[in-house]
Amino acid sequence: MSRETRIATWLSARRGFWLPLFATTTAFGTYTCMYAFRRPFTVGTFEGLTVLGVDYKAVAIIAQVLGYALSKFAGIKVVAEMTAGRRAVAILTLIGVAEVALLGFAIVPAPWNVLFLLLNGLPLGMIWGLVFAHLEGRQTTEMMGAGLSVTFIVSSGLVKSVGQLVMLEWNLSEFWMPVVTGALFAAPLVLFVWLLDQVPPPSAADEALRSRREPMDGHARLRFFRRFAFSIVLLAAMYLLLTVYRDLRDNFAADIWQALGYGNTPLIFTVSEIPIALVVLGVMGSLMWIRNNRTALMVNLYIILAGALLMGAATAGFQAGLVGPLPWMILVGLGLFMGYVPFNCILFERFIAYVGTAANVGFLMYVVDAFGYLSSVGVLVAKSFFSPEISWYDFFVQSSYVVSISGAVLASIAVFHFSRLAATKSRRLPETATA
Repeated sequence: MSRETRIATWLSARRGFWLPLFATTTAFGTYTCMYAFRRPFTVGTFEGLTVLGVDYKAVAIIAQVLGYALSKFAGIKVVAEMTAGRRAVAILTLIGVAEVALLGFAIVPAPWNVLFLLLNGLPLGMIWGLVFAHLEGRQTTEMMGAGLSVTFIVSSGLVKSVGQLVMLEWNLSEFWMPVVTGALFAAPLVLFVWLLDQVPPPSAADEALRSRREPMDGHARLRFFRRFAFSIVLLAAMYLLLTVYRDLRDNFAADIWQALGYGNTPLIFTVSEIPIALVVLGVMGSLMWIRNNRTALMVNLYIILAGALLMGAATAGFQAGLVGPLPWMILVGLGLFMGYVPFNCILFERFIAYVGTAANVGFLMYVVDAFGYLSSVGVLVAKSFFSPEISWYDFFVQSSYVVSISGAVLASIAVFHFSRLAATKSRRLPETATA
């Protein structure tokens, strides 16, 4: 798709307000449409179905998450090396493959059709990096990234609500609902991708403040990793916990809400996420006003620490009868996304800007994402095969404490580590006011 259009020219001359608004809206729309090809099938309960004695839905989710994890490993190379001119076609092609896989899921009888969910997840894991590449390396990346990250919170619930309504209103089975839901979002997807492709590259002023973003070949990726290995591994450990917990909350939301008494309330998937989205959007978007990259990096880490503590406190309050079911799900979701969203739009953006090395967020994000989703597969397999007697609701409650405590410890270590890293850099080379 050509980027030399009137829209692109118009946006280049209006970088102060209209460009961030346009980029945020089109990125949000694109990624929201992607969710329609990934998440709706989790609304189904698939009661009475098993695979080798294991709950069918658990196996189906494991298959899709495994495909998604493998996609993240592929994305370390594909996304990091992708040039701007090829992104739009790549996005549409990958999502098109995912929709074909959903058709196979509908046609092929259970339990063999779970293999098509593996194929569905394989292309979709690379979409985030291709979308975020349009936004990174700019003075307003925090605001735009926060807007994009709201899709993690709202869009998953939105497409689940649509999926459940499709089943209820059109009397479709749990197997045909996913491909039909995806088809409903096909036309908006094409429109949003075309519009997103009109966003011009970062300006010279953006590069001066945030460092240059460029594709990274194998040598560049290895060189960067060796230089910042401990920092990357520490952040990966934190993100691993958050990814596993987010997958539990997202994939088994229907089971958790049913246990809480909201099983026949389709809009609960969307309504419960709106307060979370508004708070996270406000907090993350406000970080764009912090010009000093070192300060912004540390603030991100403190936000992640606060989110970890909130998850544990909210769960303790819920079990003590001080917090109701709906407020509890909102609070643990808020704590989760206070940690999860920074990784996906701001933390690595500021990290690259602070160290001042030419790189791109896609590489770092896909390194931690790959191991995060692989760990999620491991947890799902362990629970499904070795502890099937524990309900997903009870498992989620227990996980809330584990992620809260472990996440708080790791976040505290990260605060200490990056404080020392900042002090070391300051002694070597004093940072300017805008660095």
